[in-house]
Amino acid sequence: MINTATKSTGVMNRNSILSINVPEKQSVKNQNNIMTLIKNPRTNNASVASGQSQNKTQQTTPYSQPQNRAQQTTPYSQPQNRAQQTTPYNQPQNRAQQMPQTRSPRQPQNIQPALTAGQQNTASTPGMPSAKPVPMLYNKVQKGQKTLLSTSALNAVNACFGWNITDARCDVDVSAFLLGANGKIIGDSWFVFYGQTISPDHSTKFVEGGSADRELIQVDFTRLNSQVKKIVFVLTINDALKNRLHFGMLKDAYIRIMDQSGKELVSFLMTEYYNNVISMMIGELYLHNNTWKFNAIGNGVAKDLAGLCELYGVQVI
Repeated sequence: MINTATKSTGVMNRNSILSINVPEKQSVKNQNNIMTLIKNPRTNNASVASGQSQNKTQQTTPYSQPQNRAQQTTPYSQPQNRAQQTTPYNQPQNRAQQMPQTRSPRQPQNIQPALTAGQQNTASTPGMPSAKPVPMLYNKVQKGQKTLLSTSALNAVNACFGWNITDARCDVDVSAFLLGANGKIIGDSWFVFYGQTISPDHSTKFVEGGSADRELIQVDFTRLNSQVKKIVFVLTINDALKNRLHFGMLKDAYIRIMDQSGKELVSFLMTEYYNNVISMMIGELYLHNNTWKFNAIGNGVAKDLAGLCELYGVQVI
């Protein structure tokens, strides 16, 4: 049995797994976060029909005729020269002067679509960690693609991880599950995470990230138990169920596998983020014909760390 203590809520148990609430799908919009476009009506001063007076005291009835026919100007007579046109209401010729000073600014033409809570830019939110640029990825593969790590003998690798968040509440953790041929862990202690930083055979170790990556897991194949046929790497949002967090609040998530010299063997940059996922199997190393290969998974589940342990056969107390 393993005790998977969370960072803030204490010991997990099986009851927490049965009460999983699937976060809302991305199509459901939060009314509090939807932008509303309000169109400002334009003033109609410039479009008032000729012959109508704004001030009753200035109104001239159609029966008062000027004495001099040459000076007569009917409300409907238009000047021949547009540049010399003067409306009977003393409208300003300069259109910039025509707008009332109290008029609201014109709405921009390029209106952005409303954003869900997970898509909003919260860079100014207090507590938001600074974003890290994605490092140069030289040997990228696509989701679902499998590739050989190296044609030469490979003794050890570093699995390096990075991501950025759009919600300051998201605290992402990395874990590695060491699985046997049946797809289950070979023992309750055979997974590595922040609460258990090294595997029983000392082959797999959790390490805080360096300057370029947020976290990494070191794997020494020379020490790895022969029963281990696959190592699955998972990104999990801490306290996601309690705080209703999901992977739609993440971006720039990647994994890159480096050899001991620091050379990249393979990398995978995620492009799909789901609102109903709180744990993401980003990639895995697996043994095939006595050689280690990488599989870019990029799929997840609505399970927290305790739920993942149950999924892979760990008994949680």
